[in-house]
Amino acid sequence: MNQKRSVVLFIAASLDGFIAAKNESLEWLFKVEGEGDNGFAAFYETVDTILMGKRTYDWVMKQDFKEFPYKNKECYVFTSSPHENTGNVQFVHDDINNFVNKLKINNGKNIWVVGGGELLHSFIQEGLVDEFIITIAPTIIGSGIPLFKEGNHQLGLSLIESKTFNQFITLHYQVKNK
Repeated sequence: MNQKRSVVLFIAASLDGFIAAKNESLEWLFKVEGEGDNGFAAFYETVDTILMGKRTYDWVMKQDFKEFPYKNKECYVFTSSPHENTGNVQFVHDDINNFVNKLKINNGKNIWVVGGGELLHSFIQEGLVDEFIITIAPTIIGSGIPLFKEGNHQLGLSLIESKTFNQFITLHYQVKNK
């Protein structure tokens, strides 16, 4: 029997709800003392597909990685402008709902929505996120890119688990009625 794949948001946020500073910097996040990789490796093993927006992809590509960080996963980047696929990434121009629902019926592990804020907002509006795993950093940055945009969406969530990683706390929720 095939188990349905879940679309999971796994992300860190400041205590005041921002995922990045206004300049897209994550420097504030790396100043907090965590514990090992704060659960990332264990989570990463549960997914085989990565979804992100074009701005998040551009941010990843600007970082000083020796190689593409998601090279062993299927990686899709949602964009409204045409791009040529690379060896590591397929660019998606399709309807988000149709594309994600096709992914979910295929066999595989879970699907990770990396970000960013605009893509996440669309996923929430379309009811595509099944689980939220949010790691809260004990930092207030005051402004930046919000985890959740204002909008006409309300989601009931059920707490699955909470864990601490030194100064971080990770909250794992499942969307109710999914």
